Amino acid sequence: MELVCPAGTPAALRAAIGAGADAVYCGFSDETNARNFPGLNFSREEMGESIAYAHAEKAKVLVAINTFPRAGATAIWRRAVDDAVDLGADALIVADIGLLDYVARTHPHQRLHLSVQAAAANPDSIQFYVDNFAVRRVVLPRVLSVAEIAAINLDASCETEVFVFGGLCVMAEGRCSLSSYATGQSPNMHGVCSPASHVSYRQEGDALVSRLGDFTINRFAADEPAPYPTLCKGRFSTKSGSGYIFEDPASLDAAALLPALRDAGVTALKIEGRQRSRAYIEGVVRAFREALEALDSGRPIVTSGLARMTEGQTTTSGAYRKSWR
Repeated sequence: MELVCPAGTPAALRAAIGAGADAVYCGFSDETNARNFPGLNFSREEMGESIAYAHAEKAKVLVAINTFPRAGATAIWRRAVDDAVDLGADALIVADIGLLDYVARTHPHQRLHLSVQAAAANPDSIQFYVDNFAVRRVVLPRVLSVAEIAAINLDASCETEVFVFGGLCVMAEGRCSLSSYATGQSPNMHGVCSPASHVSYRQEGDALVSRLGDFTINRFAADEPAPYPTLCKGRFSTKSGSGYIFEDPASLDAAALLPALRDAGVTALKIEGRQRSRAYIEGVVRAFREALEALDSGRPIVTSGLARMTEGQTTTSGAYRKSWR
């Protein structure tokens, strides 16, 4: 299985490839990229140099143009497509149906991957994108069990890519409106469900309180880890009690499920984290490269040490086992 790894900067791209990435996904420093944060991403010159470097190291570069174009501003997104093609991107990761159509018509030989933001999660929806835009791979939402992924692969006429490590959401990507309600910024347009500009922490007595906009998300005791505040990972009071009602603040770690994902017909394994540090990238990528080598040779899979890089220092297999709330 191909190991697809994140890179928020040229330095992170080199770290990912050095640690064993088969492919790296990244984006331009503009609003066409769902991780368009200050200090991250690639200029055109940096993208060209990074693609040349990756190819020299026998690795691929997948350029994410995965936000939805603003009305009346589609030229920005089309220019990103044209530039990525000209620079030699191995594939484009696209979500918007109009932009998929533009790529298919204008650059018919360019390899297309369907972004997880399109939320295609059944054979019929996937086949629509294959038939109409010649999509070669679909990134599946993180809400499917391994059995459901296997069933999709029996019918789908394209490759599938699944997330195996990093941030986790209780929603099908592309279908959540909680952040838009709380902050006025859409995850599909701005790339994060809790924009840093709307996040705040304050000390109230012995408790640390985290807030998103006007909403209190959590209160932490002095000895508790304080994960980044998102609405679905907050603690709430209900008639049934108080606690994490929607989702615990935990990161996905599917290393133990690599044999099952391989047997389910998965083509590529994706690590989340373009906004993460080089140390995070190098550590996680190296651990999964070693896990894949162990899988190929029939040895036990060991990924000790990754818990410290996770949200809340806690991991879950997510929906893959359907034991996730």
